[in-house]
Amino acid sequence: MTNHPPYSVVLTYFEDRQEFAVQAIDRIRFAPLIAGQFEVPILLDEFDFRLDDEFAQGLGATMLNLIALGQPNIKQYMSVTQRPVDRPLEE
Repeated sequence: MTNHPPYSVVLTYFEDRQEFAVQAIDRIRFAPLIAGQFEVPILLDEFDFRLDDEFAQGLGATMLNLIALGQPNIKQYMSVTQRPVDRPLEE
């Protein structure tokens, strides 16, 4: 099994090509480039540490909405929920 360093994952939308690119970048090399940039913290304890389909869908919607802030033309293709999904409280 190959050992990999911890990665950051970058999602880029290329409007002229109408495609996304996903890149895995060595976190240590990438850290100086993102220092001080806009960050959206997603706390795993708020999701009971469950990385399930619901979590993945919310993460994807968040990423698409962030891309749309800088490239609003992508909104014509989006039909994702724009509100936080309420999670039922466990009793």
